[in-house]
Amino acid sequence: IDILGPFPAAKGQFKFLLVVVDYFTKWIEAYPLVKITAENVQKFTWKNIICRFGIPHSLITDNGRQFITQSFESFLRELGIKLLLTMVEHPQTNGQAKVANKVILRELKK
Repeated sequence: IDILGPFPAAKGQFKFLLVVVDYFTKWIEAYPLVKITAENVQKFTWKNIICRFGIPHSLITDNGRQFITQSFESFLRELGIKLLLTMVEHPQTNGQAKVANKVILRELKK
């Protein structure tokens, strides 16, 4: 999971994209956000990941504040989902998300 933005405000005041990549299928999901909050990330995780595809084994994120809040961590823990954080010095650990970000940014520029 990664966050892209801020972008110029779009209709609905959306300025950010929450980007999720399935490491097995390479499927990319991008979801617009007005604000980056742990609550928004949790809602997205429930609605667009768990309810659609089932409970994943783990989620890989950077160390963004929205991903390391106690509420988000306990939400994942209750569902048995491991939260794996990339090292600040080694962002390549979340390489699939970075590749997805490049694809999305390239398409947005068109």
